Amino acid sequence: MRFKSQIRNVNTFANEEFCASLASLGQIAWLRLSDDSVRFTIIPEKGSQVWSQLSPESIFESLLLQSNEPQNAINLEVPIGGLHRALKSAVGATSAQLRLTKKGNIPILSLTIKTDTFVSGNSVSALGTTSTAAISDEYGDFELPPDVDFSFDGGAGVSGERERTITQDVPVKVLTKQTVEGLHEPRCREPDVHITLPNLLQVKSISERFTRLALSTKASASTSSAISPKLELSANMHGSLKIAVKTDALSISSLWKDLQNPELDPSVVQGGSQGIRDHPSTRMKVLGGDHGDLEAGWAKVKIDGKDWGKVLSVGRLGGRVIACMAKSSEAVQCNS
Repeated sequence: MRFKSQIRNVNTFANEEFCASLASLGQIAWLRLSDDSVRFTIIPEKGSQVWSQLSPESIFESLLLQSNEPQNAINLEVPIGGLHRALKSAVGATSAQLRLTKKGNIPILSLTIKTDTFVSGNSVSALGTTSTAAISDEYGDFELPPDVDFSFDGGAGVSGERERTITQDVPVKVLTKQTVEGLHEPRCREPDVHITLPNLLQVKSISERFTRLALSTKASASTSSAISPKLELSANMHGSLKIAVKTDALSISSLWKDLQNPELDPSVVQGGSQGIRDHPSTRMKVLGGDHGDLEAGWAKVKIDGKDWGKVLSVGRLGGRVIACMAKSSEAVQCNS
Protein backbone atom coordinates (compact mmCIF):
# COMPACT_ATOMS: atom_id res chain seq x y z
CA MET A 1 0.00 0.00 0.00
CA ARG A 2 1.51 3.31 -1.10
CA PHE A 3 0.32 6.91 -1.27
CA LYS A 4 2.57 9.81 -2.17
CA SER A 5 1.48 13.13 -3.61
CA GLN A 6 2.49 16.68 -4.38
CA ILE A 7 -0.26 19.11 -3.33
CA ARG A 8 -1.29 21.48 -6.11
CA ASN A 9 -2.78 24.36 -4.13
CA VAL A 10 -2.22 24.03 -0.40
CA ASN A 11 -3.78 27.44 0.33
CA THR A 12 -7.14 26.33 -1.11
CA PHE A 13 -6.96 22.86 0.42
CA ALA A 14 -6.07 24.10 3.93
CA ASN A 15 -8.02 27.27 4.43
CA GLU A 16 -11.67 28.20 4.55
CA GLU A 17 -12.30 26.63 1.15
CA PHE A 18 -12.27 23.06 2.40
CA CYS A 19 -10.47 21.51 5.38
CA ALA A 20 -11.44 24.25 7.82
CA SER A 21 -15.08 23.75 6.87
CA LEU A 22 -14.84 19.98 7.26
CA ALA A 23 -13.23 20.43 10.68
CA SER A 24 -16.18 22.55 11.80
CA LEU A 25 -18.61 19.70 11.01
CA GLY A 26 -16.91 16.81 12.80
CA GLN A 27 -13.71 15.53 14.37
CA ILE A 28 -13.17 12.39 12.31
CA ALA A 29 -13.32 12.02 8.53
CA TRP A 30 -13.28 8.96 6.33
CA LEU A 31 -10.80 9.68 3.54
CA ARG A 32 -11.06 7.42 0.49
CA LEU A 33 -8.31 7.75 -2.10
CA SER A 34 -8.62 6.06 -5.49
CA ASP A 35 -7.39 6.50 -9.03
CA ASP A 36 -10.36 8.62 -10.07
CA SER A 37 -11.52 10.37 -6.89
CA VAL A 38 -10.66 11.77 -3.47
CA ARG A 39 -13.60 11.53 -1.09
CA PHE A 40 -13.99 13.04 2.37
CA THR A 41 -16.93 11.77 4.43
CA ILE A 42 -18.05 13.10 7.81
CA ILE A 43 -20.93 11.41 9.63
CA PRO A 44 -21.49 13.16 12.98
CA GLU A 45 -23.82 11.84 15.66
CA LYS A 46 -26.18 14.67 14.78
CA GLY A 47 -26.24 17.42 12.21
CA SER A 48 -25.34 17.49 8.54
CA GLN A 49 -23.45 14.69 6.84
CA VAL A 50 -20.82 15.52 4.23
CA TRP A 51 -19.93 13.26 1.31
CA SER A 52 -17.51 15.42 -0.63
CA GLN A 53 -15.90 13.96 -3.74
CA LEU A 54 -13.16 15.74 -5.68
CA SER A 55 -11.03 14.82 -8.66
CA PRO A 56 -7.39 14.05 -7.78
CA GLU A 57 -6.28 16.71 -10.27
CA SER A 58 -8.04 19.43 -8.29
CA ILE A 59 -5.88 18.72 -5.22
CA PHE A 60 -2.70 16.96 -6.32
CA GLU A 61 -0.14 18.00 -8.89
CA SER A 62 1.26 14.47 -8.90
CA LEU A 63 -0.06 11.28 -7.31
CA LEU A 64 1.30 7.79 -6.68
CA LEU A 65 -1.34 5.38 -5.40
CA GLN A 66 -0.98 1.62 -5.03
CA SER A 67 -3.08 -0.96 -3.16
CA ASN A 68 -4.59 -4.40 -3.67
CA GLU A 69 -8.12 -2.96 -3.89
CA PRO A 70 -9.94 -2.05 -7.13
CA GLN A 71 -8.89 1.38 -8.45
CA ASN A 72 -6.00 1.25 -5.92
CA ALA A 73 -8.42 2.40 -3.23
CA ILE A 74 -7.05 3.31 0.20
CA ASN A 75 -9.42 4.06 3.11
CA LEU A 76 -8.20 6.10 6.07
CA GLU A 77 -9.76 7.40 9.26
CA VAL A 78 -8.33 10.90 9.64
CA PRO A 79 -8.60 13.43 12.51
CA ILE A 80 -9.67 16.27 10.26
CA GLY A 81 -8.69 18.96 12.77
CA GLY A 82 -5.12 17.62 12.91
CA LEU A 83 -4.93 17.47 9.10
CA HIS A 84 -6.24 21.02 8.88
CA ARG A 85 -3.64 22.32 11.33
CA ALA A 86 -0.84 20.54 9.46
CA LEU A 87 -1.99 21.92 6.10
CA LYS A 88 -2.43 25.38 7.57
CA SER A 89 1.25 25.43 8.52
CA ALA A 90 2.03 24.89 4.82
CA VAL A 91 0.22 28.02 3.62
CA GLY A 92 2.69 30.08 1.61
CA ALA A 93 5.11 27.16 1.18
CA THR A 94 7.00 26.66 -2.07
CA SER A 95 5.97 22.99 -2.10
CA ALA A 96 4.06 20.51 0.05
CA GLN A 97 4.22 16.72 -0.21
CA LEU A 98 1.72 14.41 1.50
CA ARG A 99 2.36 10.69 1.87
CA LEU A 100 1.26 7.66 3.87
CA THR A 101 4.02 6.16 5.99
CA LYS A 102 4.62 4.62 9.41
CA LYS A 103 6.32 5.51 12.66
CA GLY A 104 6.83 2.28 14.49
CA ASN A 105 3.52 0.49 14.01
CA ILE A 106 1.46 3.68 13.75
CA PRO A 107 0.34 4.74 10.25
CA ILE A 108 0.65 8.47 9.65
CA LEU A 109 0.00 11.02 6.96
CA SER A 110 3.31 12.83 6.73
CA LEU A 111 3.30 16.36 5.30
CA THR A 112 6.70 17.63 4.14
CA ILE A 113 6.74 21.40 3.67
CA LYS A 114 9.44 23.43 1.95
CA THR A 115 9.64 27.19 2.41
CA ASP A 116 12.12 29.88 1.44
CA THR A 117 13.38 31.84 4.47
CA PHE A 118 15.35 35.07 4.17
CA VAL A 119 18.49 35.02 6.31
CA SER A 120 20.43 38.17 7.16
CA GLY A 121 24.22 38.17 7.05
CA ASN A 122 24.60 38.53 10.82
CA SER A 123 22.61 35.36 11.47
CA VAL A 124 24.68 33.15 9.15
CA SER A 125 27.22 32.07 11.73
CA ALA A 126 27.03 28.27 11.88
CA LEU A 127 30.63 27.44 10.95
CA GLY A 128 32.31 24.09 11.22
CA THR A 129 29.48 22.38 13.11
CA THR A 130 28.23 18.84 12.61
CA SER A 131 24.79 17.37 13.21
CA THR A 132 23.16 13.97 13.34
CA ALA A 133 19.66 13.86 11.84
CA ALA A 134 16.89 11.28 11.80
CA ILE A 135 15.07 11.01 8.50
CA SER A 136 11.69 9.28 8.23
CA ASP A 137 10.70 7.20 5.26
CA GLU A 138 7.99 4.64 4.56
CA TYR A 139 9.96 1.91 6.31
CA GLY A 140 10.91 3.74 9.51
CA ASP A 141 13.63 6.09 10.71
CA PHE A 142 17.32 5.77 10.03
CA GLU A 143 20.30 7.70 11.39
CA LEU A 144 22.75 9.56 9.20
CA PRO A 145 26.40 8.90 10.05
CA PRO A 146 27.95 11.36 12.52
CA ASP A 147 30.57 12.52 10.04
CA VAL A 148 27.99 14.15 7.76
CA ASP A 149 28.54 17.90 7.90
CA PHE A 150 25.42 20.06 7.97
CA SER A 151 27.34 23.29 8.45
CA PHE A 152 26.43 26.40 6.46
CA ASP A 153 29.32 28.70 5.78
CA GLY A 154 27.57 31.75 4.49
CA GLY A 155 30.24 34.27 5.34
CA ALA A 156 29.79 37.29 7.53
CA GLY A 157 27.53 39.97 6.15
CA VAL A 158 26.04 37.74 3.43
CA SER A 159 22.25 37.78 3.13
CA GLY A 160 20.01 35.50 1.08
CA GLU A 161 17.29 32.89 1.00
CA ARG A 162 17.58 29.45 2.53
CA GLU A 163 15.22 26.56 1.94
CA ARG A 164 13.63 25.27 5.12
CA THR A 165 12.03 21.84 5.42
CA ILE A 166 9.31 21.12 7.99
CA THR A 167 7.55 17.81 8.58
CA GLN A 168 4.09 17.52 10.14
CA ASP A 169 2.78 14.04 11.05
CA VAL A 170 -0.91 13.23 11.46
CA PRO A 171 -1.69 9.79 12.99
CA VAL A 172 -4.37 7.95 11.00
CA LYS A 173 -6.07 4.57 10.98
CA VAL A 174 -6.11 2.34 7.90
CA LEU A 175 -9.64 1.01 7.39
CA THR A 176 -10.28 -2.45 5.99
CA LYS A 177 -12.71 -3.12 3.18
CA GLN A 178 -15.05 -4.86 5.65
CA THR A 179 -15.13 -1.73 7.83
CA VAL A 180 -16.22 0.66 5.08
CA GLU A 181 -18.47 -1.55 2.95
CA GLY A 182 -21.46 -0.80 5.20
CA LEU A 183 -21.02 2.97 4.87
CA HIS A 184 -23.07 4.59 2.14
CA GLU A 185 -24.58 7.93 1.31
CA PRO A 186 -28.04 8.63 2.77
CA ARG A 187 -30.73 7.18 0.56
CA CYS A 188 -33.09 9.95 -0.45
CA ARG A 189 -36.18 9.67 -2.60
CA GLU A 190 -36.22 11.31 -6.01
CA PRO A 191 -36.23 15.10 -5.54
CA ASP A 192 -39.24 17.23 -6.36
CA VAL A 193 -36.97 20.12 -7.34
CA HIS A 194 -33.36 20.32 -8.45
CA ILE A 195 -31.79 23.74 -8.98
CA THR A 196 -28.31 25.19 -9.48
CA LEU A 197 -27.44 27.37 -6.51
CA PRO A 198 -26.27 30.95 -7.08
CA ASN A 199 -22.84 32.12 -5.98
CA LEU A 200 -22.15 30.17 -2.79
CA LEU A 201 -20.35 33.06 -1.10
CA GLN A 202 -23.51 35.14 -1.53
CA VAL A 203 -25.80 32.34 -0.35
CA LYS A 204 -23.56 31.68 2.67
CA SER A 205 -23.39 35.38 3.57
CA ILE A 206 -27.16 35.82 3.43
CA SER A 207 -27.82 32.56 5.31
CA GLU A 208 -25.43 33.51 8.11
CA ARG A 209 -26.92 37.00 8.34
CA PHE A 210 -30.42 35.55 8.65
CA THR A 211 -29.21 33.10 11.31
CA ARG A 212 -27.59 35.88 13.35
CA LEU A 213 -30.72 38.02 13.12
CA ALA A 214 -32.89 35.14 14.29
CA LEU A 215 -30.53 34.42 17.19
CA SER A 216 -30.49 38.08 18.23
CA THR A 217 -34.31 38.24 18.33
CA LYS A 218 -34.34 35.10 20.49
CA ALA A 219 -31.80 36.62 22.86
CA SER A 220 -33.77 39.87 23.14
CA ALA A 221 -36.89 37.84 23.87
CA SER A 222 -35.04 36.10 26.75
CA THR A 223 -35.44 32.67 25.15
CA SER A 224 -32.72 30.08 24.73
CA SER A 225 -30.26 31.09 22.00
CA ALA A 226 -28.28 27.85 22.16
CA ILE A 227 -30.50 26.19 19.56
CA SER A 228 -29.70 27.25 16.01
CA PRO A 229 -32.71 28.67 14.17
CA LYS A 230 -34.22 26.84 11.22
CA LEU A 231 -33.89 28.40 7.79
CA GLU A 232 -36.59 27.69 5.23
CA LEU A 233 -35.11 26.84 1.84
CA SER A 234 -37.59 26.66 -1.05
CA ALA A 235 -37.29 26.38 -4.81
CA ASN A 236 -39.31 25.56 -7.91
CA MET A 237 -38.66 24.14 -11.36
CA HIS A 238 -38.91 27.61 -12.92
CA GLY A 239 -35.50 28.85 -11.73
CA SER A 240 -36.52 30.47 -8.43
CA LEU A 241 -34.88 29.97 -5.03
CA LYS A 242 -35.83 31.53 -1.71
CA ILE A 243 -34.19 31.53 1.71
CA ALA A 244 -36.30 32.72 4.64
CA VAL A 245 -36.33 32.74 8.42
CA LYS A 246 -39.29 33.34 10.69
CA THR A 247 -39.49 33.91 14.43
CA ASP A 248 -42.09 35.55 16.68
CA ALA A 249 -40.36 38.88 16.14
CA LEU A 250 -38.86 38.50 12.67
CA SER A 251 -39.80 37.45 9.14
CA ILE A 252 -37.29 38.00 6.34
CA SER A 253 -36.51 36.35 3.02
CA SER A 254 -34.25 36.64 -0.02
CA LEU A 255 -35.29 35.55 -3.53
CA TRP A 256 -33.24 34.57 -6.58
CA LYS A 257 -34.73 34.21 -10.06
CA ASP A 258 -33.56 32.99 -13.46
CA LEU A 259 -31.45 30.18 -12.02
CA GLN A 260 -30.96 26.92 -13.92
CA ASN A 261 -32.91 23.71 -13.39
CA PRO A 262 -30.55 21.17 -15.00
CA GLU A 263 -32.09 18.77 -17.50
CA LEU A 264 -32.23 15.14 -16.43
CA ASP A 265 -30.25 12.61 -18.44
CA PRO A 266 -32.44 9.72 -19.71
CA SER A 267 -29.43 7.39 -19.55
CA VAL A 268 -29.19 7.71 -15.76
CA VAL A 269 -32.90 8.00 -14.89
CA GLN A 270 -34.72 4.74 -14.31
CA GLY A 271 -37.17 4.23 -17.15
CA GLY A 272 -35.32 6.52 -19.54
CA SER A 273 -37.46 9.12 -21.31
CA GLN A 274 -40.65 7.75 -19.76
CA GLY A 275 -38.99 7.94 -16.35
CA ILE A 276 -38.31 11.64 -16.91
CA ARG A 277 -41.94 12.27 -17.92
CA ASP A 278 -43.05 10.55 -14.68
CA HIS A 279 -40.37 12.18 -12.53
CA PRO A 280 -41.55 14.28 -9.53
CA SER A 281 -39.68 17.32 -10.85
CA THR A 282 -41.66 17.16 -14.12
CA ARG A 283 -44.92 17.15 -12.17
CA MET A 284 -43.70 20.04 -9.99
CA LYS A 285 -42.95 22.14 -13.06
CA VAL A 286 -46.54 21.67 -14.25
CA LEU A 287 -47.92 22.47 -10.78
CA GLY A 288 -45.97 25.72 -10.76
CA GLY A 289 -47.93 27.09 -13.72
CA ASP A 290 -46.66 28.67 -16.89
CA HIS A 291 -44.49 31.19 -15.03
CA GLY A 292 -43.86 29.37 -11.76
CA ASP A 293 -46.13 31.67 -9.77
CA LEU A 294 -48.28 28.97 -8.15
CA GLU A 295 -47.42 27.90 -4.60
CA ALA A 296 -48.07 24.23 -5.39
CA GLY A 297 -44.94 24.15 -7.53
CA TRP A 298 -42.55 25.00 -4.67
CA ALA A 299 -40.62 22.45 -2.60
CA LYS A 300 -39.73 23.60 0.92
CA VAL A 301 -37.28 22.21 3.46
CA LYS A 302 -36.22 23.42 6.90
CA ILE A 303 -32.53 23.23 7.74
CA ASP A 304 -30.30 24.13 10.65
CA GLY A 305 -28.87 27.59 9.93
CA LYS A 306 -25.39 26.97 11.35
CA ASP A 307 -25.00 23.58 9.68
CA TRP A 308 -26.13 25.00 6.35
CA GLY A 309 -23.40 27.65 6.45
CA LYS A 310 -20.73 24.99 7.10
CA VAL A 311 -21.97 22.78 4.27
CA LEU A 312 -21.87 25.73 1.85
CA SER A 313 -18.22 26.32 2.76
CA VAL A 314 -17.33 22.74 1.83
CA GLY A 315 -19.12 22.99 -1.52
CA ARG A 316 -17.18 26.05 -2.66
CA LEU A 317 -14.27 23.95 -3.91
CA GLY A 318 -16.47 22.00 -6.30
CA GLY A 319 -17.64 24.88 -8.52
CA ARG A 320 -21.28 24.46 -9.63
CA VAL A 321 -23.54 23.09 -6.89
CA ILE A 322 -26.99 21.62 -7.51
CA ALA A 323 -29.45 21.49 -4.60
CA CYS A 324 -32.02 18.65 -4.62
CA MET A 325 -35.11 19.03 -2.43
CA ALA A 326 -38.14 16.93 -1.62
CA LYS A 327 -41.35 18.45 -0.29
CA SER A 328 -42.09 18.17 3.45
CA SER A 329 -38.52 17.11 4.15
CA GLU A 330 -35.83 18.35 6.55
CA ALA A 331 -32.97 17.42 4.25
CA VAL A 332 -31.37 18.95 1.20
CA GLN A 333 -28.80 17.18 -0.96
CA CYS A 334 -26.10 19.30 -2.59
CA ASN A 335 -24.16 17.86 -5.54
CA SER A 336 -21.12 19.47 -7.11
